[in-house]
Amino acid sequence: MFTVQVEKTIACAHRLFGYAGPCENLHGHNYRIVVIYKGSRLDEFGMLVDFSDVKKRFFAILDRLDHSYLNELPEFKEVSPSAENIARLIYTELSATPFELAKLDEVQVWETPTQMATYRE
Repeated sequence: MFTVQVEKTIACAHRLFGYAGPCENLHGHNYRIVVIYKGSRLDEFGMLVDFSDVKKRFFAILDRLDHSYLNELPEFKEVSPSAENIARLIYTELSATPFELAKLDEVQVWETPTQMATYRE
């Protein structure tokens, strides 16, 4: 099995509504977001998927989130913008346009260098 991983860091503000603790207050993170694709076959160029194709789709999603107040986005009107829900949102959007040989395996959202949430199906 082959895997391809791409990551990017973005800055966002959010608050966890209904949470009884400091994260209920407005605060921000420099999120490090990682996407991992997997597959068992390579194309004629010896690649599972071209990194530039992954980055194009992945970065388009992150450009909408970067430097935003996540609670104001339509995707988070009914769901708290936790790291888990951010990971699920990115996974869902990337899965909507699959690659021929590579399947999206997981999305990791790192809030700090030591804390992260993963979403996979």
